[in-house]
Amino acid sequence: MIARLRIAQIHGLDLRTSAIVIAQVWRSSGGQQARLARFLRAVDVCPVDERMGRDAGALLAGAGTDDPIDATVTLVAHSGDRILTSDPDDIARLVSRSGKRIAVVSC
Repeated sequence: MIARLRIAQIHGLDLRTSAIVIAQVWRSSGGQQARLARFLRAVDVCPVDERMGRDAGALLAGAGTDDPIDATVTLVAHSGDRILTSDPDDIARLVSRSGKRIAVVSC
């Protein structure tokens, strides 16, 4: 995944995610993830606040899915973006419900 994101970065694509995704991938308190930490400097990490939490819950309810991380990723994406995911079916349902034009890319 890091390699794919590096290629996107090299091609000048904006990289963005929600802060809760960091919790999903970060597994070290002692600096063992230096590569990931360096990479994250080039990523716009959007905070998950109360408003986003509410919007994510409403999006989940409307799409009939249940992963709040997927919902926040969908919310921070802009029309024209691509979302890389190992769960394309749920993300596609959330994207469809959001009304945004976002490509869902399985990885």
